[in-house]
Amino acid sequence: MNGYRYGVSLEAKAALQEIRDAVEIELASFLTQQSDYLKTISSDLIPVSHSLSSFLLDSGKRLRPLFAYTGCLSAGINPQTPTIKAIASLELLQACALIHDDLMDGSDTRRGKPSIHRHFESMHVQDELEGFAPAYGLAAAVLLGDLALVWSNQMLNAAGLTSIQLQDVLPIHDEMRVELMAGQFLDIHEQTQKTTNLPRSQKIARYKSGKYTIERPLHIGAALSGNQSPELLAALSAYGLPLGEAFQYRDDLLGVFGDPSVTGKPTGDDLREGKRTVLIALTDAACSEVMREESRKYFGAAELDSHGISVLQEIIVSTGAKEKLETMIDQLTDEALRAAENELIAPAAHPLLLELAKIATKRST
Repeated sequence: MNGYRYGVSLEAKAALQEIRDAVEIELASFLTQQSDYLKTISSDLIPVSHSLSSFLLDSGKRLRPLFAYTGCLSAGINPQTPTIKAIASLELLQACALIHDDLMDGSDTRRGKPSIHRHFESMHVQDELEGFAPAYGLAAAVLLGDLALVWSNQMLNAAGLTSIQLQDVLPIHDEMRVELMAGQFLDIHEQTQKTTNLPRSQKIARYKSGKYTIERPLHIGAALSGNQSPELLAALSAYGLPLGEAFQYRDDLLGVFGDPSVTGKPTGDDLREGKRTVLIALTDAACSEVMREESRKYFGAAELDSHGISVLQEIIVSTGAKEKLETMIDQLTDEALRAAENELIAPAAHPLLLELAKIATKRST
């Protein structure tokens, strides 16, 4: 199993790319239809449709649809076109989460381009519109995120699923969205706390990202198969929950140590935003009082510069927090890989589950 983890599975890679391509086609078709409809309302909505289409189609790993596809395969069913359309709708939910997340965090960039609120703020300035440009950008981002959420429902409902498939998938889909919003709130609430707390940060990682990236898409795929069972869902959770947390912990590391030319976000963005991640909780627990005092000068500072980032990075490394989080990622990934061997999971899904584990935890973006 571990040998596979670091090896190459050309068949699994090819299968995942095929599904990515199919998802891209369905997203492009849906977005074209919706853009045409918006144009019939007003030409002023063209920047809205163009911005969302660009946000969705110009980049993205399509992890959530890939996990959903593999969830269906885990139940022994090869997904058909309506199922591909349904799982593609998860990308629209992801767009909603990212647009609103960037707004809440005050992030300037996403995937190397201006975040949605900054994009519309710049449009306001360039077109010399009336009013306050930042407020225009803020309002536009809220509404575009909401529109992406509406479109995700619309695409799911119009996918051509049977009534039984919809009946099976909607409760899981609803629960996933509640969990995501709960995790997002806990994330912003954590930044108001006077102390760090590892269990709180771990819960945020699970609900804000882990569950809706991996576990719930797997469940959605299994539900769409028509061949789900409580035992299969539990087996997929045993794989998806630890891997989802490992995925978010990798994201936490990239938010502090990632190369901006690769991640598409400025170096140390999470430090500037004062994100109380698991990495920061581990650092704080191992800090000396001198280190803690030094950290307070920089952590969460809106004008944090390269010197302050370097100071915080050095503290994180010297406390052993970075190394410890890497170890936690490896342990969680190993737990997920062992769970993937469950005999309740159809053999055809095993290579994809293993390849997706590598993609989720060995990424640089």
